[in-house]
Amino acid sequence: MKIGCPTEIKPQEFRVGLTPDAAREAVVHGHEVYVQTGAGMGAGFTDADYVAAGATLLDTAEDIFATAEMIVKVKEPQAVERKMLREGQLLFTYLHLAPDPEQTKDLLESGCTAIAYETVTDANGGLPLLAPMSEVAGRLAPQVGAYTLQKANGGRGVLMGGVPGVAPAKVVVIGGGVVGTHAAKVAAGMGADVTVLDRSLARLRYLDDVFGGTFKNQYSTAGATAELIAEADMVIGAVLIPGAAAPKLISRAQLSDMKPGAVLVDVAIDQGGCFETSKATTHADPIYNVDGIMHYCVANMPGAVARTSTQALSNATLPFMLSLADKGWRQACTDDPHLLNGLNVHAGNLTYVAVGKALGMDVVSPALALKR
Repeated sequence: MKIGCPTEIKPQEFRVGLTPDAAREAVVHGHEVYVQTGAGMGAGFTDADYVAAGATLLDTAEDIFATAEMIVKVKEPQAVERKMLREGQLLFTYLHLAPDPEQTKDLLESGCTAIAYETVTDANGGLPLLAPMSEVAGRLAPQVGAYTLQKANGGRGVLMGGVPGVAPAKVVVIGGGVVGTHAAKVAAGMGADVTVLDRSLARLRYLDDVFGGTFKNQYSTAGATAELIAEADMVIGAVLIPGAAAPKLISRAQLSDMKPGAVLVDVAIDQGGCFETSKATTHADPIYNVDGIMHYCVANMPGAVARTSTQALSNATLPFMLSLADKGWRQACTDDPHLLNGLNVHAGNLTYVAVGKALGMDVVSPALALKR
């Protein structure tokens, strides 16, 4: 199969869909790999690294899209890229379609087959291709939140760990999954007073068993959330419903109950955000103020640590990419129901129920799509 990897063009996105090591693996499997010139530079991979791995360099994204049978990316295709997709072409990347009707419409009109990293599952009910970036984003959230808390950035001027005689910052993490767990670990490691909210008693028991007194946890109700955010210096939104739009957990009206200069970090912004006042920002201009509350809502947080993120993502996607290339997408998805769960679009049909519900669109079952 001809595998193409274009340069990411979303603002301040420095990751790349294939590492040189991943390209080498694909070449060893007998596939042709085409990488856009300069695609890996943001993550610290040179063109020479890809050539040494057996890949062929092409100058433009147009060349990549025209040549490749499968496109491997990181972020959802931007409008100009969607125009280059064609019927029968396979797209393997993050999509996050639920809050993005324009992208969904363009993918359906292209006739391509699109498999989304974020909805591929595993035997344990996890999301193996989302997990690495959730780990990165979770660990970054307290770090960027601490920066936003600084007075010069509009925050309360509170140090995460405090100092002797001065209390540490109070951090509330909404959601105890992969993002929330990693956020809580890092925030607690910075010395903050951390509470994790979740609605799964099994998850809360797990967090208590594993982390003990490192951070607190509490069952998530509207009342508990309201009480905790009123005292918080930082709130990290880490709630995920696979493939669906994120629920709105803090309303604009509730901002008036928070401390002036408190910080909201919305890690769920790719799925529309879990705060009513969230809107996607970029690394170039990441912070904004609503009613005295500072918001950090960068839609590609892991892009800030592009090399680590690229390597972590590639480790997770490589086996699936090789399966798709070795077998073709139909056979690969037939053999692996977890990969089939990643199918979001095929030949003008939407194939993921949660996206259909979010956008009010008809959905064809993935099993039926396999036969078309």
